[in-house]
Amino acid sequence: MSLSWKNWKLNDILYGIVVPTIVVLIIFAISIMPTFLGRTSFGIFIGIAYGLSEAVLIVAVPMLLGLIWNQWAGGASGFLLGSIYALWYSDKFIAASIFRSSSQQAPLRVLFGDPSLLGYVLSAMLIGYMSGALNRRSENFMRMVISGILSGTIGGILLFFTCQFSNPPLIYGIYGFLITLLPRVACGVLIPIIAKVFIWYGATPGKPKSEYSPTLKQHKVKIFKTEIFKCLLPISSCSIINVINVLLGV
Repeated sequence: MSLSWKNWKLNDILYGIVVPTIVVLIIFAISIMPTFLGRTSFGIFIGIAYGLSEAVLIVAVPMLLGLIWNQWAGGASGFLLGSIYALWYSDKFIAASIFRSSSQQAPLRVLFGDPSLLGYVLSAMLIGYMSGALNRRSENFMRMVISGILSGTIGGILLFFTCQFSNPPLIYGIYGFLITLLPRVACGVLIPIIAKVFIWYGATPGKPKSEYSPTLKQHKVKIFKTEIFKCLLPISSCSIINVINVLLGV
């Protein structure tokens, strides 16, 4: 039975209007923050804005659709969002180059035909398609994590590889490789958690909500807590060992 136009609740206003508006205003505030705080903080907020936009557009969304739907949805969304990100990145880069050339007499550089732009599109397509092809709509958390980590790792390596053909390379060196790879590996662990939440509430395409009764959902939550503990325990243990090694200078 569909809802009448008179059936409104407080949650409809809260989650339909207030929360999305606040999120959009926060994103806009981050983008204009350097204007008010000066150029000393410019790099910090640019890094946050670029990092979040890249992680969401060309990693998180394609991977999520691949995990909960199929490889075709993941690949198609990766192509569309990767193309949008490449266009946005090119526009931002050209604007920064014009500003630098006018203020410092540096040569103007544009990204026309730059391989890195194609790398952003191909990386997003690969992450979305590969996560769906490996997971095959499985609801097992460990399989989702493995699919996410593998697709994120290979997509990050592909992006870093394509950036090496830029002249000069936009991303290079061991730090550039780690900055490109590690966020995608982290998404491979975090996005399956979000996918599990989608599955609990029946927000997966092609499956009726009748399959997700409250009792079944509670049972799946208990199983998921055990799965996520088993999965994240070795990862956290390795991270702690690495931190200790760094502190001790090993």
